[in-house]
Amino acid sequence: MRTRILCSLLALGALHAQNHLTTSATQRYFNVVRSNLEEGADAMPADKYGFRLTDGQMTFAEWLNHSTSRNYRDCAVLRGEGTLEAEKRAESLAEKAEVSKALKESFAYCAEALKTMTDEKAASSPEMSYAFLHLVVHNNEIYGNIVGYLRVAGILPPSTARRQNRAPR
Repeated sequence: MRTRILCSLLALGALHAQNHLTTSATQRYFNVVRSNLEEGADAMPADKYGFRLTDGQMTFAEWLNHSTSRNYRDCAVLRGEGTLEAEKRAESLAEKAEVSKALKESFAYCAEALKTMTDEKAASSPEMSYAFLHLVVHNNEIYGNIVGYLRVAGILPPSTARRQNRAPR
């Protein structure tokens, strides 16, 4: 009986140590949306960064700046840090080079935060859970918005381009 209990505890410990939630969210969702947004930022011509699909919508640059700002806010929570100057500065950027650079730096900041993320840490408080989930979900929503901007500009979105490159011919 003691052997069974010990084996069960060891098995539970091994499952817990694998961090299925955080590993899956990082590999399947964060890394993918990071690539999609960074590649989308690179693909859009500089003269289209001020483009709006319709009046009242954000410009292409504003969507990316919003992602940058939220990345810093969410990942500061994950890292246990306060508000960063880069988050505050993000909303004022307009030119392609600075917007794209800030976006990539925010994703790098988040990637570092995710290296130490565990399932236990992600579930440790409502604020931590929200920041972790928001990082992935919100960036996918933003990517969904910028796809329209890319298509109107005649650019195949990165996610579609990757799928088409993998398709058998």
